[in-house]
Amino acid sequence: MEKVPMTAGGHAALESELKQRQQVERPRIIEAISEARAHGDLSENAEYHAAKEQQALNEGRIAELEDKLSRAEIIDVGKLTGDVVKFGATVTLIDEDTEEERVWQIVGDMEADAKAGRISISSPLARALIGKKSGTSVEVVTPKGARSYEIAGVRFA
Repeated sequence: MEKVPMTAGGHAALESELKQRQQVERPRIIEAISEARAHGDLSENAEYHAAKEQQALNEGRIAELEDKLSRAEIIDVGKLTGDVVKFGATVTLIDEDTEEERVWQIVGDMEADAKAGRISISSPLARALIGKKSGTSVEVVTPKGARSYEIAGVRFA
């Protein structure tokens, strides 16, 4: 069974989502199915079919969350140190073409959120950065083409 790396914050967020889906969404959907059933003929009951579809999606997500949480390997980023990029690192990059500065934290697949500055450990950028030191230049092949970045800083927070 393959372990799934994640930060403590990512683990807590997944646990919160699981609790929400099990304790709030599941009963709400069951109630919607019961209500729709009371309306009679199920073969032509759109509300019933929509509620059953919602139930299937919710139960699928619950199963996925339970699987990931059972295989979670929580990495305490606060205990990591050094100037080499690894899981949990917050990396400051400077685009060598535009001089634009971006800050990314390398996190697990389930907690990645590019808008919040968190990229997945399996993303092309993270894979190119892993094992590199601060001050190094890195070329990354992305869907938008090849990009060159300089690692301006590595920190663990």
